[in-house]
Amino acid sequence: MNRSIVLFLMMCFSQMLMAQSPIGIWKNLDDEDGKEKSHIEIYEKNGKLWGKVIKLLPAATVTTCNACTGANKGKSLVGMDILWDMKANGNVWEDGQILDPKNGKVYHCKMEPDGQDKLKVRGYIGISLFGRTQTWYRVK
Repeated sequence: MNRSIVLFLMMCFSQMLMAQSPIGIWKNLDDEDGKEKSHIEIYEKNGKLWGKVIKLLPAATVTTCNACTGANKGKSLVGMDILWDMKANGNVWEDGQILDPKNGKVYHCKMEPDGQDKLKVRGYIGISLFGRTQTWYRVK
């Protein structure tokens, strides 16, 4: 009996941990018009989290990174990593960077789950006080 209870509690705990992981597919909404723009897959690479655009939605106004510099200049957003080097710090992922394809700028990034199906993604310059936060929604 005790063994069954322990097994049940371990299964519940592991489900809670998995629910908090940002690994998976997320949709983002535009800050200005609130429309769904793309699907972003967050995945693990070398112990850190990365994110790439896997699908542009009909409301997407930017399809190539014309404002980017370097290797990404003029490339399609589909398949492009826009989030990289995110490190776990408890329930938060931080110390990585995020690309804003509209202006081609790269910002420091911090991500934090907001419930099971929402992810707060903050891009900022210098300190987190100066930046903006988007809420991404898990694609089911």
